[in-house]
Amino acid sequence: MSQELGRVERPSWESFRGKRKLLLVPRVYEPPADADEVGDIIRRYWDQVQSQVASLESGLGPIKHIYHESLTDGGEQGLGYLETVDKRCHIFAQSKSQAGATFEATEDEEILVETIDLQRCLMLPFTSNTVATKLHEWFTDGIRRRYEHISKRIDETLGENEVGLLVINERHQVQFPADVEVFFVAPPALDEFRRWLDAWIAKQQVASTESAPAGEPADEPESV
Repeated sequence: MSQELGRVERPSWESFRGKRKLLLVPRVYEPPADADEVGDIIRRYWDQVQSQVASLESGLGPIKHIYHESLTDGGEQGLGYLETVDKRCHIFAQSKSQAGATFEATEDEEILVETIDLQRCLMLPFTSNTVATKLHEWFTDGIRRRYEHISKRIDETLGENEVGLLVINERHQVQFPADVEVFFVAPPALDEFRRWLDAWIAKQQVASTESAPAGEPADEPESV
């Protein structure tokens, strides 16, 4: 069962007593762009996440476990790596870790690097439809195994009556354990970021089309 914070009015916290709870925070990516605007949006986003998570903690209890997609190590090593890839999220995660939350290893390294390599391969043009199909099937299977592992890690580590927090992309396919109550954290700045990202992608597509040689199709932009 999933609840969206912005749509839950005066929830009966007592009804969640004894249950496992998971706060789902969408991961926002900062595209490689020289734009102060997106930086401001991301800062607002994490400020609002912090506020909404604090509100949920006041009713559900403190966060005991933190999960973040793409991280194969937990503890200080995992936090150190997070600092290099997502500074705003690192500040938030570190504050929760210092308050007593355990930063968990979330991904299986072998499965993760496999899907990354396959995604890179799929960005190349193919002459053979057979090769393209087989690679896509392999990639789809890798994604399935990756999300199954994330679900398993949450199931193994999140205890009865505990609260966890997962940072993951909005298009994830994780099937959470049936006994875990999921709360989707959706601050107002998330919509701002979505609109900015759509506009940025459209701009990149126009630039790519204009720069393509006459008579040749423009390359598809790299997904972010």
